[in-house]
Amino acid sequence: MNIVIVGLNHRTASVDIRERLSISDSNMGDALYRLTSDPIIDEGLILSTCNRVEVCAVVKDTHLGFEVIKNFLATSNPSLTLEAITPSLYIYSSSKAIEHLFRVASSLDSMIVGEPQILGQLKDAFDHAILHKTTGIILNKAFKKAISVAKRVRTETKIAESAVSISFAAVELAKKIFGKLNEKSVLLIGAGEMAELAARHFVGNGVESIAIANRSYERAVALAKTFNGEPIKFDDFESEMVKSDIILCSAGAPHYLITPEAVKKIIALRQNRPIFFIDISVPRNIDPKINDLDNVFLYDIDDLQHSVETNIESRKKEAFKAEEIITEEIISFVKWFKSLDAVPMIVALKGRAESIRQAEMEKMINKLGDLTDVQKQALESLTASIVNKLLHSPLTVLKKEVYSTNGNMILETTRKLFDLEALLDTPETEKKKT
Repeated sequence: MNIVIVGLNHRTASVDIRERLSISDSNMGDALYRLTSDPIIDEGLILSTCNRVEVCAVVKDTHLGFEVIKNFLATSNPSLTLEAITPSLYIYSSSKAIEHLFRVASSLDSMIVGEPQILGQLKDAFDHAILHKTTGIILNKAFKKAISVAKRVRTETKIAESAVSISFAAVELAKKIFGKLNEKSVLLIGAGEMAELAARHFVGNGVESIAIANRSYERAVALAKTFNGEPIKFDDFESEMVKSDIILCSAGAPHYLITPEAVKKIIALRQNRPIFFIDISVPRNIDPKINDLDNVFLYDIDDLQHSVETNIESRKKEAFKAEEIITEEIISFVKWFKSLDAVPMIVALKGRAESIRQAEMEKMINKLGDLTDVQKQALESLTASIVNKLLHSPLTVLKKEVYSTNGNMILETTRKLFDLEALLDTPETEKKKT
């Protein structure tokens, strides 16, 4: 019995392969059933996001488990073959599988370290597996632990506190200037992808009033509807600036749209209340000279990029602390997991040896004829002593090495060498595992 993970992600596979392997929520039940229908798979869970597709499973045999899961992935889409996806796959088992799971949950393996979405996606994958009854004691314990490890990482480090996208950095700067944003009004000039992402961040940070001006008024209307905002005709954005505390410009015009002269008038009409400009246009659409005016703050894309780069470095430093937490948590989980196999393995090995001893004793007594009680006792003691001495070394190694990095390999080897398969699969043994 072992925990294994087989998968691919944004670092190992192209978006084309990831898209074709992706499993939708509506198809997840069928996929889980197909995965766990193979007798090698005892428990199974599938994590499918835009950046990764991974299968986590409990398998009876590690090598065969890897092969079964590879074939499962290769047959998930008729346009794929095992040869096509194999170069993109990574495989983990035992403690390495647990380490990978904990790192994924804690967003240390994400495209953007510290991003919060992956934990929610992992919880959803776990919920699907529970709903379809494809997990058991081991994966339930592993994923609950992964979720708690991720929460501990977020509590004990600052890995998710700093902005690592231009749009998020703009919002973070606005918070530094104004503090809380729930009573501030925002004007977006331009309605492209970055403006939309910024709007999401603003709304997520409490902004309730968003106006959107765009050359295509229909696009402004559509985006305003998404955020319960107000669409503005492009020619009217200057008059709207008077009511706006934060103005983000991403219009893509070839010249300055906002000049010092216009901003002077706006500040006067605002009775000198501060106004924050964010220019993420290239070329710039806001004249940098407005920064010389009182109560006016201007940041352009270079300022934001510098902030992002600084924050990325900060997250990398926090990631080292997160890795220490994960290492600590792996030790306790792996010890628990390996103990599930060690006890029944020792019981099975002793049982196998004792059954052989008893059978050979009966044969010998039948051959020798009538024996006295003293002779029978002597024969009993002799055979028991031989068995105990023969088992002493393997049992000592099992107890000691089960917690080492080679623990699962030793357990599987013991199972095969002593032919313990049937004994370990009995209901009594299964009870001892749980």
